[in-house]
Amino acid sequence: MITSEEVRKLFINFFEKRGHKNIPSSSLIPSDDLSVLLIPAGMQPLKKYFTGEKNALNDFGTQRLISIQKCFRTTDIDEIGDERHLTFFEMLGNFSFSPVGSDDPSDYSNSGYFKKSAIYWAYEFLIQELGLKIDYVSIFKGENNIPLDEEAKKIWLSLGLSEDQIKLFGREDNFWGPTGDEGPCGPTTEIYVDNIEIWNLVFNEYYQEKNGVLRKLNLRGVDTGMGLERLMKVIQKTETIFETDLFEPLRITLLNLKSDINQRDLRIILDHLRSSVFLISDGVLPSNLERGYILRRILRRLMLKLVKYNLLDYLDQLVLAVKNKFNSIYENLNNYDKIINVIKGEFVSFEKTLRRGLNKFDRIVVYRNREEMIEKLFIMFSSYGLPLDISAEILKERGVFLDNKDLELFQILFKKHQEVSRPTNE
Repeated sequence: MITSEEVRKLFINFFEKRGHKNIPSSSLIPSDDLSVLLIPAGMQPLKKYFTGEKNALNDFGTQRLISIQKCFRTTDIDEIGDERHLTFFEMLGNFSFSPVGSDDPSDYSNSGYFKKSAIYWAYEFLIQELGLKIDYVSIFKGENNIPLDEEAKKIWLSLGLSEDQIKLFGREDNFWGPTGDEGPCGPTTEIYVDNIEIWNLVFNEYYQEKNGVLRKLNLRGVDTGMGLERLMKVIQKTETIFETDLFEPLRITLLNLKSDINQRDLRIILDHLRSSVFLISDGVLPSNLERGYILRRILRRLMLKLVKYNLLDYLDQLVLAVKNKFNSIYENLNNYDKIINVIKGEFVSFEKTLRRGLNKFDRIVVYRNREEMIEKLFIMFSSYGLPLDISAEILKERGVFLDNKDLELFQILFKKHQEVSRPTNE
């Protein structure tokens, strides 16, 4: 069975032969981009090359780049535990930045390219290199004065796909970006294998301003993204992404320690432990602000699950399983002492609060209606320090899910509490 390490090499070799320069993954912490807290996509560190503020030919000697970029999606934290969502993931991508170009797939120079080459090479890599079969693709059907992507449709037809294999979708599905408040964006074509979208080819032709207005870019940019976890699922034919070799060392370690972990809890531990290790290795530290708060949230949710299964004493083994899988690819994971000390430090500071909250939870959170439930959850927060997201996770384990109205009521109670607690000037 082909491994993720082998897929990485195949991807890099394939595009290097076609004039691309392989660049290392950027840190999860953006270096000069205030529009996002953490890198959410492979193109984010390259945004200024798409806008023309930077020149790839000057900086890299080519207008063609590839990367396997570490990414983190903060919007998916509450979804973790299902079969497909992740906070941390790796994105394989090839990129081009050029106002013109021959767009000939047989051109292996360092010049820019556009839709034809991007689609041809995606097809070649999946079919010829990986031996996969494309079920269907989707293209932008046109919307809000942006036309149907006829060019992409013609290219796919020329590669042998039938009309039935080319689906048309609107802006919500087949127009990508921008990341953050503004930035490059454009129509996409998405490739589906085993009914899973595995590769998204974005043709950055527009720039969206903060007010939502689109303007044409001078550059024609190609930005593709293929999630490694999804790709490995279809290659290795696993039931979910969590059974691929990307998770296997940690998964085996966990199940050897505790065989009765339910699937949802197992996925939360797998995701949150892996993402915490990568965030800390890139310099994020737990705090109550911005990216530090994101790390704190996932560490505390991770701790809740480890306490539930009496796994806190095995933290070193679990972190080592992540490190040993990825340290040959990401050297900063070798700083094991820093990573484990940060995690243990956060656990030590929160353990007393968590155990006290768990001990009190069933005695206090007894309610007859939603409003009373939120009042009880606020008592858990204000009197015992148990964060709402931890209480929400405990309830979720019991089939009770908080909605937006519940969160709004909690905020009202919080503001009232602040008013009462605010010191007065005498």
